[in-house]
Amino acid sequence: MNNKILLVILLLIAVFSGNACINGPDQQTGQEQFIIVASILPLADFVEHIGGDKVDVIVMIPPGANPATYEPTASQLKAVSSAGMYVKAGSGLLFEEVWLDKIRSANPEMFVVDTSEGVTLMEMEEHNHEEENSRYNNDERSMDPHIWLSPVNAEIMVQNICDGLIRIDPANETYYEQNKEQYIRDLEVLDSKINQSLSGFKNRTFMVFHPCWGYFARDYNLTMIAVEIEGKEPSVSDMAHLIKTAKENDIKIIFVQPQFSTKSAEVIAKEIGGSVVPADPLAKDYLLNLREVTNSFTKSLT
Repeated sequence: MNNKILLVILLLIAVFSGNACINGPDQQTGQEQFIIVASILPLADFVEHIGGDKVDVIVMIPPGANPATYEPTASQLKAVSSAGMYVKAGSGLLFEEVWLDKIRSANPEMFVVDTSEGVTLMEMEEHNHEEENSRYNNDERSMDPHIWLSPVNAEIMVQNICDGLIRIDPANETYYEQNKEQYIRDLEVLDSKINQSLSGFKNRTFMVFHPCWGYFARDYNLTMIAVEIEGKEPSVSDMAHLIKTAKENDIKIIFVQPQFSTKSAEVIAKEIGGSVVPADPLAKDYLLNLREVTNSFTKSLT
């Protein structure tokens, strides 16, 4: 009997000691890691660059999933219950609008970082030059949630994440600050290289299926034309207008995203003798993705 009681006590100690830690120790360093949850892959990439070996990052929206329709799994919600911090875009991302309160209910003590603090949001029609086609609902103007696709915005977002990590783990403030400073330097170099790559084109108009590259267009003086607006596929008349616009602007590439159907973009590309090219707004390796997207843009502009 005494052996059974001892076994139960040991099991309880193991369970409660596991819950007391935000996560188990990192096998290489022997230090405890903080579980950090991020809505999307680019935010997770930011966290990993700043948090380094101090964090274990969980991403809610997996690769290829649509943030407008994705529903978190039971295993994800369970993982959230032991997280120390949640990192949200905070810019109107539909997944967060629908699910964040429910996610927080699984862990009310979890600190939430709003990476959009300090970022100037833009309405969708501010940088999509198809408003003359009356495809926007002017009574319900929506903000563009894709703030991370601007390296300038990314610097602000990275600072917000760093501040959050320091709040939950002040003992490692210097570590987080050093990582943040290095990553911001990387973002500044990226911004400069994108500017150089895109500066020499006279025709600065591009077409994209989902209007996610608006902040990128703003930063680098480009004009974005979107096929899909506010979650709505284009009508027959919209398609005719888009084809006409593409021809007038000598557009030969339609950028598409893996989270959405490419059918409409493929129809337009066929009519203009062009092609569809992927440009993923949710790829994890932020620096590499923006470099690759910039390279694709240089091939589409004239």
